[in-house]
Amino acid sequence: MNVTAQSRQSTPEVRQELLGRIENVLNERVRPGLIEDGGEVQVVSIDEDHIVQVRLLGTCQGCVSSVVTMTMFIEKAVKAEVPEVRFLEAIP
Repeated sequence: MNVTAQSRQSTPEVRQELLGRIENVLNERVRPGLIEDGGEVQVVSIDEDHIVQVRLLGTCQGCVSSVVTMTMFIEKAVKAEVPEVRFLEAIP
């Protein structure tokens, strides 16, 4: 494993701290808009490389605009406040 990859890995404690920061961003900047449209987002996991898996729920699930919502709204907001996050990955 190269040094760059090693520096991105983290302990369970670090990932738990990241989860708290991510949830704060979601609660303050993302969820109000999603809920207004009948949607929701759930953080499923954060791996050692700080890739965050999320699940879109409610009207966001299967919506034709979900890719745009994910990248231009959710991921942009999270990465602006939690730059350690590499990217968000939507899972079913």
